[in-house]
Amino acid sequence: MSRQEHLHEPAQTEHGHSHDNVHAHGHEPHSHEPHDHDHDHDHDHHHHGGFKGWLFELFVPHTHDAADSIDDAMEASVEGVRALKISLFLLLGTTILQFLVVLVSGSVALLADTIHNFSDALTAVPLWVAFILGRRAATRRYTYGFGRAEDLAGLFIVAVVALSAVVAAWQSVDRLLNPQPLSNLWWVFAAGLIGFAGNEAVAIYRIRVGRRIGSAALVADGVHARTDGFTSLAVVLGAVGVMLGFPLADPIVGLLISAAILVLLWGTVRSIGRRLMDGIEPDLVDAAQKALEATPGVLAVPRLQLRWSGHRLQGAATLVVDDGVTLASAEQVTNEAGHRLKHALPKVDHMVLTPSGGSTR
Repeated sequence: MSRQEHLHEPAQTEHGHSHDNVHAHGHEPHSHEPHDHDHDHDHDHHHHGGFKGWLFELFVPHTHDAADSIDDAMEASVEGVRALKISLFLLLGTTILQFLVVLVSGSVALLADTIHNFSDALTAVPLWVAFILGRRAATRRYTYGFGRAEDLAGLFIVAVVALSAVVAAWQSVDRLLNPQPLSNLWWVFAAGLIGFAGNEAVAIYRIRVGRRIGSAALVADGVHARTDGFTSLAVVLGAVGVMLGFPLADPIVGLLISAAILVLLWGTVRSIGRRLMDGIEPDLVDAAQKALEATPGVLAVPRLQLRWSGHRLQGAATLVVDDGVTLASAEQVTNEAGHRLKHALPKVDHMVLTPSGGSTR
């Protein structure tokens, strides 16, 4: 005989504290007294060392869930929207400055960078809408809620960025075939530096907030902004090349920027595709497995499923308990397992825990 326990997101009480709610079906409402747990925290992340490690962390940032402090989906969405608003205006300001320099210089490398920065600013809009949609409660049609809107926004971001890369490449090829003199090279040089500074500021902010609220789309958008910053530095190199007497440096840099955009975009495509296919990071599964198996009374965890819905986790697990355990004892074991799981993975929003035994009575 088996029974199910549902672990829901902590509900805020009037006195401002949050409590994990584990609801037992078929029983009278009951309360859980506060209790302390002495849990061990094992983080077995593989860290790359040296220059390769620095480069990996720069473009493929990761997070330690136990360090995350925001557990409430609404608060996380509000912070995500705030991050998008601030970064949107920063990128628009940078784009306007760069476009003005394009008009007076004719640099296609800077044009490619400007197009890319503008597309990056625009991608904040669908992600903004996705965060707002993610706050909506589940309906009869969308019984799992609207968390996946964030991943759909990620697909739109990929499409816009890919299109910007194609446009930039087209302009660069045209300039290679039809060379034109450049002017105001020092302005191009300065615009490249401004583009780098603006994008890096946005990248740091987006990645920091995305890590904190558990939003892969926001982190991916931050990494995208960081790559934009380095393409802006490529514009600086192109301007230096033209100054040194190599006029084709500008369109060549434009082509390199376009190629870099497409190569780096592949990582984002894989990340979003994995989420849409209900893929999950193995270290999260390992953390959940350890937390559940460490619960007194749990003999094994033969089934464990986790999936992302926006920046929250959902899933189900079967807990094998002793054959002779009573229903009341099974409930206590399941409640304790739910508390430990929530402690190990703060971003768990809804988890169905099913105790199973050969002769549960």
